[in-house]
Amino acid sequence: MTAPIETTGAEAGAQPEAVLSGIEKSKIEGRSLGQIAWSRFKKDKVAVVGGVIVILLILLAILSRPLQALFGLDPNALNQDLIDPNTSLPKGDFGGMSWEHPLGVEPKFGRDIATRILEGSWVSLVVAFGATLLSNTIGAILGVVAGYYGGRVDTIISRLMDTFLAFPLLLFAIAISATLQGGAFGLEGLPLHISVLIFIIGFFNWPYLGRIVRGQTLALREREFVDASRGMGAKGPYILFRELLPNLVGPIIVYSTLLIPTNILFEASLSFLGVGIQPPQASWGGMLNQAVDFYEVDPQFMIVPGLAIFVTVLAFNLLGDGLRDALDPRSR
Repeated sequence: MTAPIETTGAEAGAQPEAVLSGIEKSKIEGRSLGQIAWSRFKKDKVAVVGGVIVILLILLAILSRPLQALFGLDPNALNQDLIDPNTSLPKGDFGGMSWEHPLGVEPKFGRDIATRILEGSWVSLVVAFGATLLSNTIGAILGVVAGYYGGRVDTIISRLMDTFLAFPLLLFAIAISATLQGGAFGLEGLPLHISVLIFIIGFFNWPYLGRIVRGQTLALREREFVDASRGMGAKGPYILFRELLPNLVGPIIVYSTLLIPTNILFEASLSFLGVGIQPPQASWGGMLNQAVDFYEVDPQFMIVPGLAIFVTVLAFNLLGDGLRDALDPRSR
């Protein structure tokens, strides 16, 4: 028999060699999926810049009317004294830029461009966010139902998606918007125009998200947590809205940040064609429409709203790319 090894008091209290010096002073904590995604997102400086610009744009749109009231700004105020009566162009260089009108004034009417850009910001974002919310709601619900139940339900919803995707959306939007210009559903004027744009853009864009959600659901419905819910007696609606949809939040958020700039462009296109937001209400697309007749002699009038659309769309796209990489590292 081997004699037992005796240890001294100092050896008994000594730490194992594998324990690094100072490790007992730091507490190791697990990180949630949100914290992991945030740490990845912070490393993408371009996406962070895009996110900051998006936040500033949203704040600018929310505070548009209060800022106008605070500083006494009127997007429809005419400044005929700033317009040359012989040419209908702003007096001075660079479209009449001055301390009072830092972005110049419109030809012919003399309205302040900066104030109209500020006024048009909330219109574009309200239409874009409203249409995105509508299309995401329809697409997420129908997509998860098609992917989970499969069979005949999947076939019907998939064919419905194909039908909506076959619509010539731009021509359809022009026809509906032109028909409802006077008044409908108890609405008229700006509320009617915004509601019609949100419905047209949102209702006919849901199949894109629907296909994404359906594909993700096909993979998730075979996972262990879904089988466990079935084994515990959970019914279909519970599994859809309590198990599957929460696991699809990431793709939905990413797609939303990429769909919003598309909707901004679509709204600007309809306003540019004269069937979207109607003057004198300021909109970025409408300003571009008015600038067509003056872009050769007053390019400032076209550059400013064009840059507003460009910066907004670029910021949302950069934010969307960063969120996609943060929420799904495999996409890199």
